[in-house]
Amino acid sequence: MSFLGGYTPNYFSIDDILATQERTPIKFTMHVPKLGSTLNPSSEEADIKIGTSLELPIWLITQIATGRQALAAADLPKVYKEGYREILKADPQAVDLHKFGLYFYELGNYVKVFDNKGDVNEILMHTFTGRVRKIMDLAENVASNPSVQDTLDTLERKLFRDGHKARSKLNNWLVESGVPLEASNMVINHKKRKRVDIEDVLL
Repeated sequence: MSFLGGYTPNYFSIDDILATQERTPIKFTMHVPKLGSTLNPSSEEADIKIGTSLELPIWLITQIATGRQALAAADLPKVYKEGYREILKADPQAVDLHKFGLYFYELGNYVKVFDNKGDVNEILMHTFTGRVRKIMDLAENVASNPSVQDTLDTLERKLFRDGHKARSKLNNWLVESGVPLEASNMVINHKKRKRVDIEDVLL
């Protein structure tokens, strides 16, 4: 069992830990006693008053801004807001997703719970489905332009490495096995049946 490569949610995943360190704005909707200087070291107030705005890490926000007794209302990080979503909708393949964030999909999976309209979930799916073919092509033709890997986020880079490794193993097997590839009997028989059917029609 690997504790390092797991995906969300995984207590032992380094990627998950790093992704949830991202800070995002929140506004407190309830009075919170005795946490003023703890959550906001620059504050001289002992309590957090209603309407106080702070930037806190996602791992903390998911605990205090969700559920029936939410203490605060969370805002979306800027890369998931409308302006950035429009860029991704236009052409996800042309976007340098690495500049949007190292953990675009991982973080998006957390912050989508703050989006009642479902726009974040929609753009995550749209972006991934629009870029997956690009990742597959990169995995097979990495030598053509290695710098393109720099435009991928962490999840996409993992998919790229796995795809490239699988392609390399297949190429090595094809070269070293010495066994020529042949069509299976099922395919050959299917072609024969098809040929016979066509001859019957022509006759």
